[in-house]
Amino acid sequence: MNLKNRLFWIAAFTAFFLDQLTKYWVVQTFKLGDTLPLIPGVFHFTYVTNTGAAFSLFSGKVEWLRWLSLGVSLVLIALGLFGSMLNRWDQLGYGLILGGAMGNGIDRFILGYVVDFLDFRLINFAVFNIADSFISIGIVCLLIASFQKTPTTPRRR
Repeated sequence: MNLKNRLFWIAAFTAFFLDQLTKYWVVQTFKLGDTLPLIPGVFHFTYVTNTGAAFSLFSGKVEWLRWLSLGVSLVLIALGLFGSMLNRWDQLGYGLILGGAMGNGIDRFILGYVVDFLDFRLINFAVFNIADSFISIGIVCLLIASFQKTPTTPRRR
């Protein structure tokens, strides 16, 4: 069987697996609130929980965010299965977004919060996780794909 949009599925599985693996490692290695400076004052691993969206936006809104994660995941799965063949950047972008949405969605449904641990202190940025990173990278991939698409309107002579 030849799987349509193969890169989409590889990206989604890889993003989901890496997200869940790193969160498991953090939960097993750190106590809530613990921090490990990798580059002191610049980048730390800091174990926190987040009831909001990516980068702590909409904190405390876990109920509707869990359903949003599920809805986004189902739409993207349907796109991968039933949509047309996507170009490489679209496959990569949508796949990374799916993997990230599923990773954070699983946390929201099972735990009631998302595990965050990537802490860039140099710029005082919100603590985030691998899923958030993959969602952001996926959006960049979709932007690249949109710039590569040719306009469909005919030229005037």
